[in-house]
Amino acid sequence: MDQVITLDKFRVPLGNQEIELQQIEFAAGGMPMLRLRIREHRRFTIFDIDPVTAARWAQTMGDWAARQLATLHEAK
Repeated sequence: MDQVITLDKFRVPLGNQEIELQQIEFAAGGMPMLRLRIREHRRFTIFDIDPVTAARWAQTMGDWAARQLATLHEAK
C-alpha cells in the first residue's frame, strides 16, 4: 500500500482552488515523490514530482514571490 503524508493544504485566495502538497512513497519502492494536488470544483490536477524538479520549481516560485513582494513594499 502506498504511504501518503499531507505536508500542507490551503486555498488560493483568488480562484478558490484547493492546493494540497503530499509526500508519497510507493509500495513498489523507489524514491519518495512530492505530489501536488490542485482541486478546482470537481476537477483535479495531480503532479508527482521528483526532488530535483521540486527544488527548481520552489526556487523559481520563491524568487518570483520575493520580487513581487519587494515591488509591493517599494510602492508604499
